Amino acid sequence: MAQPRLKTFPQIRRALRFYQIASVITGVGLLALVAEMVLKYTPLAVELWAGGPRGFLHFDKVIPGPGCTPTSLLTPWIPGCEIDSTGQGVNISLLILMIHGWFYVVYLLACFRLWSLMRWQFPRLLLLAGGGVVPFLSFIMEVFVIRDVRVYLAGREERAAAKRAASQSPSPNDPLQEAAQ
Repeated sequence: MAQPRLKTFPQIRRALRFYQIASVITGVGLLALVAEMVLKYTPLAVELWAGGPRGFLHFDKVIPGPGCTPTSLLTPWIPGCEIDSTGQGVNISLLILMIHGWFYVVYLLACFRLWSLMRWQFPRLLLLAGGGVVPFLSFIMEVFVIRDVRVYLAGREERAAAKRAASQSPSPNDPLQEAAQ
């Protein structure tokens, strides 16, 4: 398996920091998205709104259309069930969807950058990408990825330094060294 070049280690550290930040933001956004989906598609049937006649932040009911059944609310991807918003102002629930969606793209770029610099195999990229769509996985992946990369970089730098030191100092059993004395 190909290994990262030593000269790319500063880039890897920057990519790791970018991944760490993107992972946390994406994970928090995903948890907010899950909370929004629970509020909207369960019997609570509310959305979060900002501004409007009811104050700064408030929940307003959503109205399931005539084609909706209790099970169709749990399967929003199946056509035939339209849900109408009743709130006025800025739909915070919709903003959460959009922000998470766009930031997931940034997260994928961070994953790809780290994956390509570390020269990992393709399944690792898929696992990293899953961190933005499986709740809590981004936090779990972040811990393991940060630890693995830091340990790998430290080990490689230590081995490179030992190799450099060994090549610069003669070994004590070197016959050429003993003959010269």
